[in-house]
Amino acid sequence: MPDAARPPRHVLILGGTTEARRLAAALVPDAAGAAGSAGVPGSAPVPALRVTSSLAGRVAAPRLPVGEVRIGGFGGPEGLARWLRAHAVDALIDATHPFADTISHHAALAAAIAHVPLLALRRPGWVPGPGDTWHQVTSLDEAAAVLPALGSRIFLTTGRMGLSHFAHLTDPWFLVRSVDAPEPPYPPRMEVLLDRGPFTVEGERALLRTYRIDVLVTKDSGAAATAAKLTAAREAGVPVVVVRRPRVPGGVPVAADPDAAVNWLREVFSEAGSH
Repeated sequence: MPDAARPPRHVLILGGTTEARRLAAALVPDAAGAAGSAGVPGSAPVPALRVTSSLAGRVAAPRLPVGEVRIGGFGGPEGLARWLRAHAVDALIDATHPFADTISHHAALAAAIAHVPLLALRRPGWVPGPGDTWHQVTSLDEAAAVLPALGSRIFLTTGRMGLSHFAHLTDPWFLVRSVDAPEPPYPPRMEVLLDRGPFTVEGERALLRTYRIDVLVTKDSGAAATAAKLTAAREAGVPVVVVRRPRVPGGVPVAADPDAAVNWLREVFSEAGSH
C-alpha cells in the first residue's frame, strides 16, 4: 500500500516550450482533472505529483504553464543539482527548446550529481519534402557564410539572441522576426517584425511577397506553430537555410511528445516504488 504520509513526488520541468506547458497541464490535477490524465490509454495513473516549471526568463511576457513556476537560472549544473536536492526533486524533465543546448548539458550533469532520473522531451525535427530547396548547416556562423551566394533579401527567423552572427553582413537586407525587440549587435540593414506564432501559410505567403524575400533562414525547431513558413517558401521557390539542432547529451532518454513523457514518469515512479 502507498505510504499516506509520503509527500507527493516532485517533478521539475525545464520549460518554455509548448510541449512543456502541455506536460505540466497533463500532470497538474487542477488542470488535467486527475493527475497524469495525459490521454495515454491503458496505463496506470501517475501518482499525485508536485509539478514545478522553470523558465529561463529571456522572454518579457512568457506564456506561463499551470502549476508552480520559477523564473531565472540556477547558476550552472552545480546550482541546479543543489536545487534538485534542496527541493527533493524525484524526476527532472528537460523540455526546453531544441537549441537550448547549454541548459540541456547542465541538466545532464546536475541529474548525475544529484542522482535524479532525467528525460529530454524533444519534438521531432522537420524533414524536407518534394519541392524543398534546403541548405542544411550546423551553426549560425555557417548560415551567415552561405547567405551571400543565395540571395539579398533575407527572412531571418532564428531568434533575437543570435543576430550578432549576421552583424558583419552589410550588403543583404534582413527581415527579422522575434517575440521581443533585439539588441545590438545586429545587421545594419534590417527591419524587425515583432510577432509570436502560430503562423498561417496564407500569412507567410503574404509576408514573402510583401517583403520580396529570396532566402529564408530558420533553426530546425520542429514546431508545427512555425512550420508554415517552410510551406510558403516551397511554394514560392525560396531556398531555406536550416540550422540543424544540437544532439541531446549522451545517455539521456528522449520522449517525442508529452504523452511519452508521462509514460516515462509512470515507469520511473513504478520502479522507485518497487524498491
